Amino acid sequence: MMKSAWQHKLSGLAALICAMSVAMSAYASHGFDGEAQHRLMTASYFAFAHGLSIIVLARVSSAKSNLFACCFMLLGLVLFSGSLAGAALFQSSTILAPSGGSILILSWCWVAVNFFRLKKDDQS
Repeated sequence: MMKSAWQHKLSGLAALICAMSVAMSAYASHGFDGEAQHRLMTASYFAFAHGLSIIVLARVSSAKSNLFACCFMLLGLVLFSGSLAGAALFQSSTILAPSGGSILILSWCWVAVNFFRLKKDDQS
């Protein structure tokens, strides 16, 4: 079964996010303590889990709705994990984290709807 270009590119980007999350976790373990460490570890956990999820979801279906769900998840991840990592590394605000978390929740709901609507013929 052929995969479209967006599936390959999004999977590659998500794999890089997973790699970055492992590095971020190691950096948090050895370079921080207290609240900063907690924020950076949380950001790395979410980045790894959602990066891996995007890889899997990008391979499930080439439907445009699935592409939008993956991109929406990526946006939520950047806002959530990016906000927490920014706070840990640069003492910036976490003001974007709640929006990112809400987008992640909504993207998972979108994924659920896509699965409920998926027909056997659409799995390519």
